Amino acid sequence: MNQRFSESTLSKVPEVTFFFWILKIAATTLGETGGDSVTMTLDWGYLAGTALFFILLVVLVAAQIHAKKFHPFLYWGTIVASTTFGTTMADFADRSLGIGYTGGSALLFACLLAALALWYWSEGTISVNTVSTPRVEAFYWLAITFSQTLGTALGDWLADTGGFGYERGALVFAAGLAVIAILYIRTSVSRVTLFWAAFILTRPLGATVGDFLDKPVSNGGLALSRPIASAVIAVFIIVCLLVFPQRPGRHPGASTPVTSS
Repeated sequence: MNQRFSESTLSKVPEVTFFFWILKIAATTLGETGGDSVTMTLDWGYLAGTALFFILLVVLVAAQIHAKKFHPFLYWGTIVASTTFGTTMADFADRSLGIGYTGGSALLFACLLAALALWYWSEGTISVNTVSTPRVEAFYWLAITFSQTLGTALGDWLADTGGFGYERGALVFAAGLAVIAILYIRTSVSRVTLFWAAFILTRPLGATVGDFLDKPVSNGGLALSRPIASAVIAVFIIVCLLVFPQRPGRHPGASTPVTSS
């Protein structure tokens, strides 16, 4: 039996395609507007909002780990929960704890590197094509949560501390993703490295796009209603999942299947 093919078919994360990245950016934008809707529009505050989305994230990650196969709506629901928690957690650390965008970004980057290092030390790889066991899934979601939180802090750091604003900040991260795409197409740079670099950069891109949609005009935004913007993005994601069904598949860095008896 082909062991590698069997592991691939049991993967509970989606095939990484162009459409995957479209959904990822949409999900991260929803995380930004959704998190701000609770903490700012509803005035829950960063601590309460962080606690709410942390509980939701834990429940969905547990459901994802206990699932027997890939479920698109469950997977992307968990991604949205992680990015929403990342938004409120980063805002709580940056603003309520007074760490600031620079300090928050540095701290979260260190946490992400530690999570990936621990994953690599335990499994010998951080390739997402290995996400088929509860232990690897735990590492996967830990790394994703840190990357989502880091992305929020980086987006705010570039837009505010860096003085780029939301429009130019989004262009900077989009340019970074374009460079990664070129490296993927034209070079032999590690696909695993490129995947995680792209995954991290899509978060601040979504964060700056979300901020651009809902921040005041005086701060360079469009001042749109956060709940309405969140609802529109959520509908877009749902429609995409219904119209373009996803499937589990092999991922960047996966080896060519070798058939054996």
